[in-house]
Amino acid sequence: MSTAVIVDAIRTGSGKGKPGGALSSFHPVDLLGTVLRELVARNGIDPVLIDDVIAGCLAQVGEQSVNIARNAALAAGFPVTVPGTTIDRQCGSSQQAATFAAQGIIAGMYDIVIACGVEQMSKFPINYATLGQDPWGTFVHERFPDGLVGQGISAELIASRWNFSREELDEFSARSHRLAAASDFSKEIIPIGDFASDETLRASTTVEGLAGLKPAFYDEELGKRFPEIDWKITPGNSSPLTDGASAVLIMSEEKAKELGLTPRARFTNFAVVGSDPIEMLTGVIPATQKILARSGLSIDEIDTFEVNEAFAPVVLAWQHDLHADPEKVNPRGGAIALGHALGSSGTRLLGTMVNTLEQTGGKIGLQVMCEGGGMSNATLIERF
Repeated sequence: MSTAVIVDAIRTGSGKGKPGGALSSFHPVDLLGTVLRELVARNGIDPVLIDDVIAGCLAQVGEQSVNIARNAALAAGFPVTVPGTTIDRQCGSSQQAATFAAQGIIAGMYDIVIACGVEQMSKFPINYATLGQDPWGTFVHERFPDGLVGQGISAELIASRWNFSREELDEFSARSHRLAAASDFSKEIIPIGDFASDETLRASTTVEGLAGLKPAFYDEELGKRFPEIDWKITPGNSSPLTDGASAVLIMSEEKAKELGLTPRARFTNFAVVGSDPIEMLTGVIPATQKILARSGLSIDEIDTFEVNEAFAPVVLAWQHDLHADPEKVNPRGGAIALGHALGSSGTRLLGTMVNTLEQTGGKIGLQVMCEGGGMSNATLIERF
């Protein structure tokens, strides 16, 4: 079997996912196409060699529809012979793209693949009601007659089940901003026009300031259904709506050597699980347990973790049940500060994790992502 390696990883800055945000005026195909073009250019490879472009995107509607991976490859100027496909594993879409890319290389079916993702939440927020559609259908409604819930309610359920206080959630959120503000992301961010920063990051964030925010998901009827909820999830301890794109150049170790490129890390293991679609966001725990069992590693043998900060209680519950060293968890901040451009977040986190390992001298990194509908992806990499 071939070894699948990461040669490079880049992303746009995180733009606020609302009209007037730094990236809101761009077409999402142009955003992703720019990232693809820059990734190939800065590594000096001929794009004709690319076997596939696999992109994650959650809201595959409007400007993000009709296979944005293929459209972005064309926008990047790649030869028409380079194919592309778009996948939806909800928030883990581009992490799954990287997994499929690496697995194809390990199986010997690919030599070079770009795994990538994009989401423009300023135009397409995660809100099925605004799309005027029912994404579940008759049989799912029959299976869950009380109704499925949004991720904010799931986060509230997690906060209640693990008995996290509002102060604990806000302390973790302030930490995310503090660590992100102290980190250097210049190696991974490429400019889009004159924008090359994270617009969602607020270096001045404090626990005291967050304490003044009101719960974002309060619903009187759902409160009757879930009396255990005491409404602690606010805009401050949640990831903000975000625009962004990211990409990772993945190839076989043999191909990298042939092209004179230096691999930065290799993929060592993968896991994906389903979990309760009501509580929804707890899949990160069994996904981590599964990948550790598959790899034979203990939690203490991991040098850094990227656990997506969709909501503060997700990471805190994972940290509690896995007994992970808090100092190793999201050491450069996370989505609460840097934003969560849904389809882009998987490859964004992967790039950040590679850079963290290089900057700290660490060897093994674990990335895990909670996902809509009750799923989770986990990825293990090893730095060269």
